[in-house]
Amino acid sequence: MIDTTEERTALVTGAGGGMGREIARQLRDRGIRVAIADLDAAGLVETAGGGEGVLHLAGDLTRDGAADDAVAAVLARWGRIDVLVNNAGYGAIEPFLAMTRKAWDRTLGINVTALAMLTAAAGRAMKDAGRGRIVNITSPASRMALPNYVAYAASKAAVDAITRAAAVALAPHGVLVNALAPGMMDTEMQRSTEATIAEIEGRTDVAAFLAERTRRIPLGRRAEVAEIAASVVWLALDAPDYMTAERLNMSGGLDKD
Repeated sequence: MIDTTEERTALVTGAGGGMGREIARQLRDRGIRVAIADLDAAGLVETAGGGEGVLHLAGDLTRDGAADDAVAAVLARWGRIDVLVNNAGYGAIEPFLAMTRKAWDRTLGINVTALAMLTAAAGRAMKDAGRGRIVNITSPASRMALPNYVAYAASKAAVDAITRAAAVALAPHGVLVNALAPGMMDTEMQRSTEATIAEIEGRTDVAAFLAERTRRIPLGRRAEVAEIAASVVWLALDAPDYMTAERLNMSGGLDKD
């Protein structure tokens, strides 16, 4: 369990809305000073809600040097970085035989390269401090055959690989690296993704399509954003100090391994 006797700091990416916003808010509720990063500057303002102890980092995390700049900004503001949550993500829906290089480049740029660079940048600072926790957001998609969503699925398989490698690299320095795989949620990204999949599959009754997908979940319901965010916060603050290189599934039984 992370020591909360001193003020700790966290960097949460993709915090301009959705799950990233909820993660940032729950961390703040725990007394953590939070840096929030996103392309959507207006979304960051809404996430912060006028509260103190929040650092806004609006910009493109795929830019060369963006990861180092983000971590440097946190260190300049507070002198430490205790938690990194790599939540920013992107997913393009394209039929397998009609995939485009543009979609692959954007998906891998955000979901893989930016995540890896941020993990390394934060890892260097955490190594010097002798402590820290990194949580990467993966997906059940990483272990599924999804011909209309293959770039996203492949990118999340890469996140799993990065998580394991980073955990081993940083273990001698007291830094824990784990991943969380959330199930279906009612977020903007989830809604737009499923609507596009329905269109590609020729499904005109989107409500029926969504209901069918929900029935695939053994628990019979979709996840609440707040309960997924709480699991991320648990990994970031409360999980045992012996837990690293792990993938925590929060998919209602959809991902059973």
